[in-house]
Amino acid sequence: MPSDTQESSTTMSTPYTFEYKVVTFRESLIGDALDSDKLEKVLNKHAEDGWALKAITAADVKGRIGPGAVEGLLLTLERPRV
Repeated sequence: MPSDTQESSTTMSTPYTFEYKVVTFRESLIGDALDSDKLEKVLNKHAEDGWALKAITAADVKGRIGPGAVEGLLLTLERPRV
């Protein structure tokens, strides 16, 4: 009879590993509010390739012009590695 402290080997192993991607999402240098429709399109575009949203982090995101940064989002995406 197995003891209550033993765990099945199926619960201890993961059938696959994950890979991650970080996507920068920012609107403009003027500080406009983030557009939820654009964000939704970005997420759906990546979902078509099997990516799922793991986390959203608000951050200062460096722009293409000058040394300053604007408020934006870092989207951390995850999918099973094949």
